[in-house]
Amino acid sequence: MGVTRLKRKDRRNKTFSRLEVQGLKLATNIELGSRSAEPKNSQLDKNNAAIAKALGK
Repeated sequence: MGVTRLKRKDRRNKTFSRLEVQGLKLATNIELGSRSAEPKNSQLDKNNAAIAKALGK
């Protein structure tokens, strides 16, 4: 089955919505004490600790 091409307005909507989401992501800031703050036992902390250990730091 052939790939259907998006009409011009749909292509435009696709790119604009993507850029809008990107702008929103950049515009958000994580405030201290907010629910979006990183939990203390987050996976990122564990990963960073494992990397530091592997590098012998």
